[in-house]
Amino acid sequence: MKSRLITAVMMLSGIGCLQAVNPIIQTNFTPDPAPYVHGDTVYLFVDHDENDAQYFLMEDWQLYSTDDMVNWTYRGTPISTGTFSWATQGDKAWASQAIERDGKWYWYICAQDAESGLDAIGVAVADAPEGPYRDALGCPLTKPGFGFIDPSVFIDDDGQAYLFWGNNGLWMAKLNRDMISFDGEIRYIDELDDEKAFGPKVMKRDYALNKRMLKSNFEEAPWVSKRNGIYYLVYAAGGVPEFMAYSTAENINGPWTYRGRIMNEAENSFTIHGGLIEIGGRNFMFYHNGKLPNGGGFRRSSCVEEFSYGDDGSIPFMPFTNEGVKTPLKNLNPYVRVEAETMADSYGVRTDRNKGTERHYLKSVDNGDWIMLRSVDFGKGGAGRRFVANVSALRPGSSIEVRIDALGNKPVAQLEVKPTGCFDKWQEQSTEIGDVEGVHDVYLLFSGDDESEVLRCDYWILK
Repeated sequence: MKSRLITAVMMLSGIGCLQAVNPIIQTNFTPDPAPYVHGDTVYLFVDHDENDAQYFLMEDWQLYSTDDMVNWTYRGTPISTGTFSWATQGDKAWASQAIERDGKWYWYICAQDAESGLDAIGVAVADAPEGPYRDALGCPLTKPGFGFIDPSVFIDDDGQAYLFWGNNGLWMAKLNRDMISFDGEIRYIDELDDEKAFGPKVMKRDYALNKRMLKSNFEEAPWVSKRNGIYYLVYAAGGVPEFMAYSTAENINGPWTYRGRIMNEAENSFTIHGGLIEIGGRNFMFYHNGKLPNGGGFRRSSCVEEFSYGDDGSIPFMPFTNEGVKTPLKNLNPYVRVEAETMADSYGVRTDRNKGTERHYLKSVDNGDWIMLRSVDFGKGGAGRRFVANVSALRPGSSIEVRIDALGNKPVAQLEVKPTGCFDKWQEQSTEIGDVEGVHDVYLLFSGDDESEVLRCDYWILK
């Protein structure tokens, strides 16, 4: 066993079941998380900071999903700047949000209009959340303008849809039923009350710098929702570095009343951006920080915290945690195909960059890399079962070890992976797995030589 593998095992020997799972995605940098609940699944639409970004460098948008809120599955990179012929190519793929209506999925993005160099909101449409998507208009939905970024789409109880957006100012417009055109004029929102946030002295001091900033502590990243007849506007506030705040209103058109800070400035990031959802009677707040290795203000990662509304409908202040969601919505079933790109935590591995409907898999798997899945339910009477993985490998000598509850524990299965000839040739290979019962965290530990990528993995299952 090579030194890197030994080091990885020693570092995590004896660690118990609950691992640090914020950030929730470790294989890519995933800023500006936009969660959407559809049935019993949460889809997470994110941007994608490049690994070597020294400033904002963002080429495409990615999709993840979960049905347990602890294990996340990569669903591909369905759209990029190339989806929008009017956009500056290879960069400026900024914050987005998506929604389903009448069997169609609408993904609202912000990009730079290549002709004017200004920000603009676009929209892509598909028949499924993972795509394939096409530009619904062939041009921006909004006329390009300064601060026209960070779209947030919301459908009210009466079926009327709205789009909000803005940096250093907040705009809104009604959407027609087709979700790709406006019903009426764009309106600038100037009713945000936030003197309580800064006080009159600060507001007076900043007046000459930015008149719009005086009307609200709103900076960017709006997120609109509704609960018990009250509209909630969550947003990045206070300038740079940003914190998370919210306002409420009894009418979608305002006026909006400032309700306070709900998150501090993000760790190792001068921006913060996210949104809240309810699923299974529980509430979750998403945001990003720069805490992954090599992370920072231009390499940010999605995180999540669980919270409960106050009796008066208030959103509480939420401290950042390493644990994130402590209790899953459900346990994972290992007797149904589990995509290899499903995980709660990982080290070293990467995922492909394929479009949403193409094959997805783990790649860049080196000696000592691993993934971890939480709350895997083995059931009872595990004798005689086999661990099956669909893999590809170039050379002999690589393996996948299955370890339970801690990376330092002894393996309950070890699959010696046979070469398949090339990474594009996949083969199911299997090995016996020990008698494991009940619910456990599961580690898949990869080993091989230290020369280069040891294998790729498409999916696994217990049979």
